[in-house]
Amino acid sequence: MPTGQALLYFIYVVAAASVILAGEAFYLSLSGRRSRAAAVNLRLRRLGDAAPAEQTLQGLLRERGLTDSGDFISGFIWLNRLYTQSGITGNPLTFAVWFLLAGLALALLLWFLIGLSTLAALLVFLTVGFVLPLLVLRRAGKKRILKFARQLPDALDMIVRSLRAGHPATVAIGLVGREMADPLGTEFGIVADEITFGLSIEQAVRKLSERVGFEGLHLLSVSLSIQSKTGGNLTEILANLSSVLRERQKLGLKIRALSAEGRVSAWIISVFPVVMFLILMLISPSYYGKVWGSPLILPTFLTFGLWALLGDYIMYRMVAFDF
Repeated sequence: MPTGQALLYFIYVVAAASVILAGEAFYLSLSGRRSRAAAVNLRLRRLGDAAPAEQTLQGLLRERGLTDSGDFISGFIWLNRLYTQSGITGNPLTFAVWFLLAGLALALLLWFLIGLSTLAALLVFLTVGFVLPLLVLRRAGKKRILKFARQLPDALDMIVRSLRAGHPATVAIGLVGREMADPLGTEFGIVADEITFGLSIEQAVRKLSERVGFEGLHLLSVSLSIQSKTGGNLTEILANLSSVLRERQKLGLKIRALSAEGRVSAWIISVFPVVMFLILMLISPSYYGKVWGSPLILPTFLTFGLWALLGDYIMYRMVAFDF
């Protein structure tokens, strides 16, 4: 075979091999991304990025406003706990700065454009910069706790089945961290990692209870602590706890159904006067005549507004049950 033709064949073979290897590399990269995207919780996606387990654990804790050891990083414990239990990830300082800048920008905009008074602009800044983030954190925390409460009985059942199959408790907790979705999957995965890096099960579950804020986890922490000190059948304890939590959820749903009429009535009574006032102002702006110029209009609105808020609070307390 001539040398030139052999060289041409060699080039063809190298080119074909390069195409095959490039296609395989692209496929492996795409499948890796899909597997990370399809991971059931945030912790598994972070581990799928080939980061060390200890570094992943520290990153997850820092994003929740905690130190590398899982303790609160701020001296304002109640505020740090509120941020951690909300489940919002990212730098807590960045979260606060965004709301402060938004409140300052909105206050200055209203002050310059519509001539808002200095006191009103200050109230807008305080509301958006300080009150609104607290409300956001509180609402996010409540939603997260409710979702966690729905998942916890299934997680306890999974731990019970794993214990009955002969696995140790640490392996059962790690299984929950791999199989359950967020928020419970990541939280139990953090517990499994903390146990791996030296904490006892009681300490790790106690830190879990502080991070989440769900009282069912406090019961779990107490159960594990008592079992470790006095002994007992851990499988039976967890099975009973799972049953108790399910019954509490059923009771909560039943109470919510029975109090639905009161809650809807409270909404209608609260919103109806405001809606009717806006409709009258829209279809007949002169309906109230010269009453707007009366010096009694502002005290009257404040008085009836406070009475309406008091009525709303009383109706809310009437349909809010602790169980």
